[in-house]
Amino acid sequence: MNQLETFRGIKTFIFDVDGVMTNSQVIVLEDGKLIRTMSIRDGFALKMAVKAGYKVAIITGGKSEGVVKRLKALGVMDIYSGYQDKLEAYEELIYTYELNEEHILYMGDDVPDYPVMRRVGFPTCPSNAVPEIIELAQYISPYEGGAGCVRDVIEKVLKLNGKWPIKSGFEEEE
Repeated sequence: MNQLETFRGIKTFIFDVDGVMTNSQVIVLEDGKLIRTMSIRDGFALKMAVKAGYKVAIITGGKSEGVVKRLKALGVMDIYSGYQDKLEAYEELIYTYELNEEHILYMGDDVPDYPVMRRVGFPTCPSNAVPEIIELAQYISPYEGGAGCVRDVIEKVLKLNGKWPIKSGFEEEE
């Protein structure tokens, strides 16, 4: 199966947060709280995927109320926050929704994502992922974490399935 057909067959998106939805840096406040920045364009794509009926989930080792609130505001309801064992969260998600692993796109950037990426049908990563993840990924976004990599993969899937809000000719070209 070629890469475009793989994108076309995606039914579920699962994303890590730190290093994927945010850049790989955080600001640490004096009280120990962390501040992250997230791409507005990634957020728009997440919202469009949910609106188009795709299952969208988050599996993150981090615990940030702000991140959870932001994602819920975009319509993402399956948020597994604070999971050090991401495979445990992944298996819970698969079991709960009876998901077909072949139709799952997962985007991760670092070693904790490796076990899940070995299981999914379409492991992907941002361009600045660690070497072990880049080697495992079937698709490497040209965008870095926090700078459009989430939008990149969602937009491809939605366009190939005629579900992006604006028709661009992408559907016929590729």
